[in-house]
This record gives sequence, C-alpha cells and structure tokens, in this order.
Amino acid sequence: MTSSNAARVQTPEPFYASGKRSRDLAKELGISEAELLASHDGPEVVRLGADMAGLLQALPDLGEVMSLTRNEAAVHEKVGAFGKITVTGKTGLVLNDAIDLRLFLQHWRSAFAVEIPDEKGPRRSLQIFDETGDAVIKIHLKPASDVAAFEAIRARFADPSPQPLEIEAPAPEEASGQGVDAEGFRAAFRAMRDIHEFFPLLKRFGLSRHGSIGVLEAEFVRRLDPSAARSLLEKASADAVPIMCFVGNRGCIQIHHGSVSTIKLLGPWLNVLDPGFNLHLRQDLVAETWLVRKPTRHGIITSVELYAEDRSLVAQFFGVRDEQSPEDPAWRQLAASL
Repeated sequence: MTSSNAARVQTPEPFYASGKRSRDLAKELGISEAELLASHDGPEVVRLGADMAGLLQALPDLGEVMSLTRNEAAVHEKVGAFGKITVTGKTGLVLNDAIDLRLFLQHWRSAFAVEIPDEKGPRRSLQIFDETGDAVIKIHLKPASDVAAFEAIRARFADPSPQPLEIEAPAPEEASGQGVDAEGFRAAFRAMRDIHEFFPLLKRFGLSRHGSIGVLEAEFVRRLDPSAARSLLEKASADAVPIMCFVGNRGCIQIHHGSVSTIKLLGPWLNVLDPGFNLHLRQDLVAETWLVRKPTRHGIITSVELYAEDRSLVAQFFGVRDEQSPEDPAWRQLAASL
C-alpha cells in the first residue's frame, strides 16, 4: 500500500477548468482519479467519511439520478431512483425498477461530493472510488433530483479531518486455468441447476471467469467475431428483442433490462443512446468475445461475454428472463446467429 500522491499534485487551475474529464486529466498527471479529487482545494469537492453503507442507504433521498458504472472499455449509464436496497455484510443490492446494482462494499474506499460550477447551473454528483483510486460508481444529479437532499448528504457524511488517501496497486490477475482439475470442473459445470452456482464454482476450482472458457468444451463456448457486440445490439434493436446488459468493476455491477433502440458508432465507440439507458463501448479495447452456454434446471442460459486484453470482463449480455423461466427463444436465436 502506498500513500496518495495527491498532496504533491500542482495544477495551475481547478481540475474542472481544463474541460477534460477528471479520469483523463488524472491519467495525464500520473495519478488516480480519486487522488485528483482529493488534491482539490476548494468547496467544490467535499471528502466524505467511511460510512459507505450509510451513504448507500441515503441515496434514495436524491430522487431521479443518473447512475454511471464503468471500466476501462465500457461505460453504463442508467436514469432512475435508488430504492429496494439491502446490505448483507460487505455485499449490497439495489433492485429498483430502473437502477439494478450488485455492490461489493469492501472495495468502496473513498467518496466525494462534487459540485462543479457551470454556465447552465452547478453539476452535482456523488463519486465513490476503490482501493486503486478508480471510480466504482458515480451518481449524477438530474434536473428532477432533490438538491436539498444532496446538500444534506454532503453535510451529514462530510469527513471533518480527512487523512491522505492510501492507494493500492491493482490485484494480480486471477488463476487462468493452468493446473486445475479440468475434468472435475466440467463435470460440476454440467451439473449446475442455477446460473448463480457459477461464481462459487469458479472459486472452488480456482478459476477466473476468463480462465473457465479455456477449460470448457466447444459444446458450451464459442469464440465470436470482434464485430459481434455491434451485430447483437443492432439485431436486438431491429427485432425488438429485450436484453440484459451488465457492466462492472471491482466494486459495482450495473445492469440494464429491456429494449435497446438507437445504436450509433462514433469512432471507436459503439453506443446505445436511449432515454434512460446509455452504453458506450470501446470496441478497440475488446480483445475477445465469446458465446457461453450455461446449464440450469430451466435449460441452457446463453450469454455473450466481452473481455479486455488483460482478460478482465468488459461486459456481458443475456436475454431478459424471469429467474424461474426458460430462456427467451428470440434471444437464443439472436445469440446463435452471431
């Protein structure tokens, strides 16, 4: 663990004056985004305390917001309100109508209330970061949001004497599949009765998600063309096939359920630009795309999975389904056509 470099960062103007996204500016300065915010000297950025579960439980007070979760290659944005929140140990769930999140609070290490001046009015957000200083989730206020609730959260959770950030190096990549009991894993995989058994299965056999692909047989995995994500979204739009889109990082997975309509390619970015849901996918940063078929008591469940060069998961796509129902045949046909 190393102490933050934030105190040594010298910028001639506020970080927001450059017009650059704080993530990009931080990268130029050779620091994390959390360190960039921590280095700001002014009322625009308020460091929040360590009660991350309490902060999460206060978010419904904001009303309608835009929730943004990202990794290096994908940005997932949903508009809605927080609600139906449960916290069990270090795991949190948000299961409201539009905002659907899986949260891993052990990675929620620092948080900030940010209010940036703008000619159209202040841009307000709550921003949460992991142990490496990368953003876990950002909650941006919308015109319909409750500004008084934002101010109350900022005052309630403000850290009166913030300590220097402790920034950790990213954890090493998980096991790739070498030396594992491949036959045992395949047998256990075939015997799965519920899709939620898959992650515990990976832990049991010491496999990463990507590593499991190399162990499974062609019956269950098929490598797809790099253009598969674009084809998937365009076909889902054209044929009105509802999908689930998962994008996550260490501390948060955000999920979209429903239709997609407006699909646009802008440079390297493949975009879904719909009311209430935006997806921005850097196609050039997707190194591998796989179709994966998982057995369950309700039949095969099909996913399309995108991986980066470092084998981290960029995004997953499923068909929309009730957990106690078989897979949507229209989704299965769409996925098989890729």
